[in-house]
Amino acid sequence: MDIYQEALDYLQSHHVAVEAAAELEEDVFQEDEDSCLLTSLDPDTSDPPATPTLCTPEEMLDRRLLVLRGILNSEEVYLRELDALLTPMKALRASAGTSQPVLTSQQVQTVFYQVPEIRDIHQSFYSGLKARLSSHCLAESCSGGEEDAKQSGFSLMVGDLFLKMVNQLGVYGGFIGNYEDAVEVVRRSSHSDVRFRLLAESMMPNNNNNSSDKTHNTYTFEALLYKPLDRVTKTTLVLQDVLKSSPAEHQDLSSLQEALRLSRSFLHGLNESSQRRREVTLSHGVRRQLMRDGFVLDGGGGGDGEHSLRHLFLYTDLLLCTRVKQATRGRQEHYRFCWYLPLARLRLRWQAEQQRPVDPRLHNMRTKMFLCREQLQQHTARGSRALAARSRRKLEQVQLMMFTHSAQYRLELHSPSGRSHTLLFWSLYKLDEWREAIHRLTTDMVETVPPDLLTLTSACVKLRMTQRPPLQTCDATPAEEDQWLCGTLGVAVHSACGLQQPASAYVSVEVDGYEFHDRRAQTHSSVHSLNPTWNQELWLQVDGVQHLRVLCVSQCDGQDDAILGKMTVQVNPKSLNTQWRRRTVSLGLVEVTLSLKFCPHPTGPPRSEVQPQPVFCVAIETVAQQEGVLVPHVVRCCVEEVERRGMDEVGIYRISGAANDITELKTAFDSNLREAVSRLRTAEVNAVAGVLKLYFRDLPEPLMPAKMFQDLARMLDIQDTDSRLVSLLSALYSCPDPNRHTFLYLLQHLQRVSEKELVNKMSPMNLATVFGPSLLRPPVVGLGHVGPAVDISQEVVVQVQVVFWYLQCNNLPTVQTSLQYDTDSEEETTHV
Repeated sequence: MDIYQEALDYLQSHHVAVEAAAELEEDVFQEDEDSCLLTSLDPDTSDPPATPTLCTPEEMLDRRLLVLRGILNSEEVYLRELDALLTPMKALRASAGTSQPVLTSQQVQTVFYQVPEIRDIHQSFYSGLKARLSSHCLAESCSGGEEDAKQSGFSLMVGDLFLKMVNQLGVYGGFIGNYEDAVEVVRRSSHSDVRFRLLAESMMPNNNNNSSDKTHNTYTFEALLYKPLDRVTKTTLVLQDVLKSSPAEHQDLSSLQEALRLSRSFLHGLNESSQRRREVTLSHGVRRQLMRDGFVLDGGGGGDGEHSLRHLFLYTDLLLCTRVKQATRGRQEHYRFCWYLPLARLRLRWQAEQQRPVDPRLHNMRTKMFLCREQLQQHTARGSRALAARSRRKLEQVQLMMFTHSAQYRLELHSPSGRSHTLLFWSLYKLDEWREAIHRLTTDMVETVPPDLLTLTSACVKLRMTQRPPLQTCDATPAEEDQWLCGTLGVAVHSACGLQQPASAYVSVEVDGYEFHDRRAQTHSSVHSLNPTWNQELWLQVDGVQHLRVLCVSQCDGQDDAILGKMTVQVNPKSLNTQWRRRTVSLGLVEVTLSLKFCPHPTGPPRSEVQPQPVFCVAIETVAQQEGVLVPHVVRCCVEEVERRGMDEVGIYRISGAANDITELKTAFDSNLREAVSRLRTAEVNAVAGVLKLYFRDLPEPLMPAKMFQDLARMLDIQDTDSRLVSLLSALYSCPDPNRHTFLYLLQHLQRVSEKELVNKMSPMNLATVFGPSLLRPPVVGLGHVGPAVDISQEVVVQVQVVFWYLQCNNLPTVQTSLQYDTDSEEETTHV
């Protein structure tokens, strides 16, 4: 008798589809057992960011009802998955007593250990919840009005159901403790028995409840075994959602809070147990615990930006770098040793690589990634699993290539023995996570016992926590796509406070999602200050984004850069709109104030690297619009730098800087703001002053529009001093906003310079003589000017006198350097 055929017949009689071997798709479950245990059972990650509380109890009760209905639907899906997992159990047990068993009785017991008990728990919970929701809906339909509906909402009690289910979570403990053995049996049997392999790779939950639905989710045996692991963590998240939507006066509150406490306590115990499983015993009896692992680039690779992808393992006393050897026919995946470094007295240093020229290969890779994802979506929509799997593999390969070419941050590791290695990252946030993890374990102790490298490397397969590549691809389900950001994300970085000592600082923002759009952006570095300001807009084209990562970095003179704080902020299209929304992000001691806006639009093909727009010889209104400010960055940065170290410089603005230095700074501002500001911080201060003068001199239209020249000249003839100043100030208000605010910003700076006249020898008249010809010019005859030509001597007198009288004014209007970002009642503070 063909036992395997009997098992197939049994599955088909229970509406579980089995495909032929030639049409099988690759395993959709990519995580191994340690990945499941160690990432899914971490109680520290179980708390989602708090959501704003609904305004009224009625709205909260409506929200609560939606949450409970969602839980009911989720339970129904979970029960179908458990049924699919249990369906072959009877056939496998029957075959165990024959001469040709598919699995032995012990193996069947191992594979399905505690699964029937878990199903019974959730079946009871599902039945109870469904009955109460049905009764509630019936009561609502019969209610006489809004007050009766509200009373019906308060009478819907579900806390006892959750409490009963949570009190039985101990069954999951047995399942999780047995999980590794169960998966090992499934994997070993899949390799050794073609009958089991066909059975294990083609399981499908029964979908009888919706017979019109022709789409089915196909799972491998391992994927279905993972479902209880995933479900046990969701219990805590589900309870949090129900609690958030339950009014404070609801009688269910105490039961739900107790259920949440028990659930968290259970997860905490599981996590401690899983930590112990991550230890490895070496041949000489030394035990090491795996603390972190992941994919990085080894900087020891070849030239031309080609680096080697490595899998790095951080143990309690050493770093182990390995090379992954993918599984081939007849052989399992394994690791090859590359190098190791003891953590004892290990020194760390990180830095950003210098600005590199645009690599044309990156744009080609981005375009290829976009096309691969388009194909993947099309094949998935058509149900072509084999083609979808092929597109997914292509997408992973291209993404891997992008990862190896886009790394810009270096983490240098220096051992006291003289060995050094460099790791490269595309994300500063990820680099700092690794740096902190290594630094916490670094001690002043001297390494005493050399590691057993063969045993340690061999243990990597069992101990690894991460998935194989893809490294960054967003892998959310279609139901979750409404939670993604797909469009243009604007981040306006305003200021920071809480620095312990003055520093030049910058803010870096990074997002997750797909690789073929922008992933990171940075402000320029601020002037040396305890309260740095930037007021700089950063724009990111994003797709599949769910998290924004914010870092504040200090650049100290003569020292390595220091990351002052970092945080991940969850973003949701429902909480953002096309208007700026201000929020404060707390990164420990440092708080960064920023504004966010989001413009949703369909994903388009990636654009080639956009050439930066120049700022010199360009109308000031154009530059201000490009930068989203009222005073251009080049003006603000030069003024800040002069005020930082040039106020006591004799002849500042009168003595010229080196022409070559000024030209280099001008070119930098036209091509890369961050690089320009970095050069500005170290340039000779007279060169900085020269750049500022050159900017105003090169404006195609003077800061005070040429059409105002004659009016301003006539104002100088007003004999009464006060009336003259009033007229001059009223003329300012007729200027465009960028011109007016930039002119006022410069005037107030020059007033501060003149206050130090005894030191720098620059009086208001000296400053007016320097800047007058650059700020004010008569209209050019023949270009729309119909008045008489202005004599050159008269022109100079008007230019100098106008600026001089403005500098005499002690009540200049308030300056606004950037656009107003509306603050509404929903302004948030996000803490670590």
